[in-house]
Amino acid sequence: MCGRFYVPEDDSVQMIRAVMEALEHRNVSAKTGEVFPGDTAAVIASNRRLEPQPFAMEWGYHLPDGKRIINARSETAAQKAMFKDGMRQRRCLIPAAHYYEWEKAAGRKVKYAIEPKNSDGFYLAGIYRIEAGKPVFTILTSAAAEGISFIHERMPVILPSEATTDWLNPRYHGNDILRAALTEMEYKAC
Repeated sequence: MCGRFYVPEDDSVQMIRAVMEALEHRNVSAKTGEVFPGDTAAVIASNRRLEPQPFAMEWGYHLPDGKRIINARSETAAQKAMFKDGMRQRRCLIPAAHYYEWEKAAGRKVKYAIEPKNSDGFYLAGIYRIEAGKPVFTILTSAAAEGISFIHERMPVILPSEATTDWLNPRYHGNDILRAALTEMEYKAC
């Protein structure tokens, strides 16, 4: 599961700073700090020429009842009507410094910041669609890595940098690329 992630407001993560500067250059803004569902976030997707480009997209597919779908199970997304097109041709990357998850224990919740080991920023795997003329995205999830499964049973799919170009290319099958997901995580209580 992934219900929030963090984008630094400063230049501390160069990869993220480059994405944010590219958006600012086009006079487009995206949320920094703790990003919540419904916020507009920096996302990288392929343009019409299949070149990676930063976009600002709202987090969460809208349902008729007003609720949002913020995550999709990577194991079944390619078969679900709501996510099938995204898995086939509308894949994206969401840059982050860490994501948050809450452990429910002894009647209380403990918030953790989680990231890949030795990370200096990473990309969450996502898919998007167009709603009312605007792009919205959802984050793909998988079973939690062994070292963090005590916090929550699911985690976002985090792609290594060498898999990001292939993820954005619709010529490749998405499920094949997702097998490269990072699983060695580290965490700290917030």
